[in-house]
Amino acid sequence: MSQPLSQQYREILVGLGENPEREGLLDTPKRAAKAMQYLCHGYQQSLEEIVNGALFESDNDEMVIVKDIELYSLCEHHLLPFIGKAHVAYIPTGKVLGLSKVARIVDMYARRLQIQENLTKQIADAIQRVTNAAGVAVVIEAKHMCMMMRGVEKQNSVMSSSVMLGAFRESCNTRHEFLQLIGRNN
Repeated sequence: MSQPLSQQYREILVGLGENPEREGLLDTPKRAAKAMQYLCHGYQQSLEEIVNGALFESDNDEMVIVKDIELYSLCEHHLLPFIGKAHVAYIPTGKVLGLSKVARIVDMYARRLQIQENLTKQIADAIQRVTNAAGVAVVIEAKHMCMMMRGVEKQNSVMSSSVMLGAFRESCNTRHEFLQLIGRNN
């Protein structure tokens, strides 16, 4: 664990007017540093490491969808969480990706300081790069604590973002099928 990071959390406590020597706060700087390192561990991962060769030959050329992948990330503007679900689809061209790898790719990028729009694109680009798919679609729906806990304080707002690549961008029917299958185009 990074000693300087825990020292910085101690300074934050002092800056907030707290006493870091108070019983309840004695280990808080160390715990907060450890938590932040965990929440941002995506920086220590690579796409190659995550995929680990889990591409398998397949003659399937129909849409593959993994939906409702929970995600937890931190807004890069306020360092507050945003929490939601990702829906990921691709159209294979000879190879399919191991199922858990899709969720691991979502996690790797979500565990970095982010804005949702960029997270959506990073996931789509990564799936495209790994699978060489005929098309990739990603939709993320998330609640942002920076909007719920501070500022405008809107508790029921949900942000949706999407990225459509290849066949999903070029074909309205393909895009419609995806949106219908994830329950977003009724």
